Amino acid sequence: MAKAANEAFGQIDILVNNAGITRDKTLKNMSFEQWDEVIRTNLYSIFNCTKAVLPFMLSRKYGRIVNISSFVALAGNIGQANYAATKAGMIGFTKSVALEVSRSGITVNVVAPGFTETDMLWEVPENIRQRILDRIPMGRFGTSQEIAKCVRYIVGEADYMTAQVISINGGVYI
Repeated sequence: MAKAANEAFGQIDILVNNAGITRDKTLKNMSFEQWDEVIRTNLYSIFNCTKAVLPFMLSRKYGRIVNISSFVALAGNIGQANYAATKAGMIGFTKSVALEVSRSGITVNVVAPGFTETDMLWEVPENIRQRILDRIPMGRFGTSQEIAKCVRYIVGEADYMTAQVISINGGVYI
């Protein structure tokens, strides 16, 4: 994928790692398979994609990597030990990779959204969504466009920012 993109466009400037799934269960009810599926999807994807594009960015001495985590990485959430572990792991991964590549003109940052209007949120039963909404000081869910604006700022304007976690969550985690 990375080789084909580099050949088609002549360079790779930006990588946004945005893969993520949930398999929510309290830890006592979580199966190994549910744990493993979330770990494999959410963490292996960030490793595989970053490792694939890094040689192209290093050769140009330029790149912007943004990893989409979650406020759950910082706050935790009932029934999401697997998800929280992966999203917190993304933060550690980001900081470590940033230390390795920042001198080569590559920035690596994290966006940690709160509850956002996506298919993942709409899978949550309405009564639980309402309880979640009641916890958000801004009184609404975020939009994917708002998250995209934050990513756009990081890749387009934040040249001196690396290894940072930007929370965009309506105040649900302060």
